[in-house]
Amino acid sequence: MQDVLNALAPKGRVRAAINFGNAVLAQQDPVTGEPRGTQAALARALAERLGVPVDFATYKAAGKVFEALARDEWDVAFMAIDPVRAAELDFTAPYVLIEAGCLVPEGSPLQDVGDVDRPGVRIAGARGSAYELHLTRTLKQAELVLAPSGPEARALFVDQELEAVAGVRQELVAFAESHPGYRVMPGRFVGIEQAIAVPKGRAAALAFLQGFIAEMKRNGFVAQALAASGQSPSLVAP
Repeated sequence: MQDVLNALAPKGRVRAAINFGNAVLAQQDPVTGEPRGTQAALARALAERLGVPVDFATYKAAGKVFEALARDEWDVAFMAIDPVRAAELDFTAPYVLIEAGCLVPEGSPLQDVGDVDRPGVRIAGARGSAYELHLTRTLKQAELVLAPSGPEARALFVDQELEAVAGVRQELVAFAESHPGYRVMPGRFVGIEQAIAVPKGRAAALAFLQGFIAEMKRNGFVAQALAASGQSPSLVAP
């Protein structure tokens, strides 16, 4: 167990990276500023399991979390599995599955996410997000226009009158509900597997986290954390 503690809490505390850019899984308490939501609930449960306190390192986008790895700002992170990130990180099995899609103006001729990869289509997105990494690998003709975070990408989409904006489906639906004149297209361009990540090479820590996340799914903890933060328990990964 000491090797697990050395890897996950080398300073006597678990430093957990929380991505506020994913509003489905992380929210900021409007009064205290403290993280809440599924990511924070799992981080607190992990710290309790290890018998140490938790310190939160918070970021406004997944790309910022990944950049902070080089600065040794966190010990564990809650982020999407991606081949680019896997060069420097090891991931547990996913605990949540969410979808990424596109939002367009109401009168857009684009009808499905499969329509967006064509000349003249500009798609706003958050730099370093799982869906941006996917689109960068797969788009052949459309142009990606990147912003630091999801909210900034949506603002860019509106301000520059772009053809589409990519994002997590729940966030796009919420935006469309509060901004008349926009709609979320049917279909998805990628399913996003959310997992716990650790710096590469920490085998004992990864094995411990694999068992931890499997238990948290099996005993209903993840489903309860989702429901407590207003999200559907159906998002729990198999």
